[in-house]
Amino acid sequence: MEPAFRLFCIAFPHLYQAALSKESLDPLALEALDVRFVIGGVTALGGVSVQVPAGRSVALVGESGAGKTTLLRCFNRMVIPTSGSVLLGGEPVSARPAEQLRRRVGYVPQHGGLLPHWTVRRNVSMVPELLDMNDAADSARRALALVGLPEAVFADRFPHELSGGQRQRVALARAIAARPGVLLMDEPFGALDAISRSELQTVCADLQKELGITTLLVSHDLLEADYLSDEIVVMRAGIIEQRGTLDGMLAAPATPYVKSLLERALAGATRRILS
Repeated sequence: MEPAFRLFCIAFPHLYQAALSKESLDPLALEALDVRFVIGGVTALGGVSVQVPAGRSVALVGESGAGKTTLLRCFNRMVIPTSGSVLLGGEPVSARPAEQLRRRVGYVPQHGGLLPHWTVRRNVSMVPELLDMNDAADSARRALALVGLPEAVFADRFPHELSGGQRQRVALARAIAARPGVLLMDEPFGALDAISRSELQTVCADLQKELGITTLLVSHDLLEADYLSDEIVVMRAGIIEQRGTLDGMLAAPATPYVKSLLERALAGATRRILS
């Protein structure tokens, strides 16, 4: 069934979108208001505010230590802010037990986080089963098909039998299998080779269009952020330096740091093209 499912999506997009509208949760807005996080006397977040409208995508960009991952993890309560408000669909994330919250939010960490002793099928169906979804097995099949992994070929494999790119596809499938309203991605392509990275970026962009899921992405790569998001938020040392589109930043970088980041990103892209 599933190898044919992706062909069905292409041949009958109107029927596929109708099916998604019945099955998917509505996209949920994300909002962080004046969020501070201090640990060991170090301010990791210094009063940051970010909004991701429902169904839109925002990328957090900056160097290591900028606070990107810390901010992202506030939305699934892996980090508890020192002060400020963090909202999911207009509701404080603290209003629900952490386990309930995390089952409503798709999450893709940098290295996938797959359980090594579980098959692909079991990894992907984990959250639907935890939620007692009646169609947990079908949800896993659909998710694998959407990321380009036919069930008949991959479902019974273990993570160590997959390439790095395939493991990240499985992690992405697991994140969307329960049809969450929000997807958090923490540098999901950072450890991949250039070809696998490009392929996964395309898969992710297609999923965002097909599912209309609210997405918050952490990335070191400005060009990747531009491709996968509606808005880029540049962070440095726990604060926001600038937000907007890549074109807007190129036209008017707000700070010397943003200008330097843009210059390095463009120089790196030029080297990749020429090599």
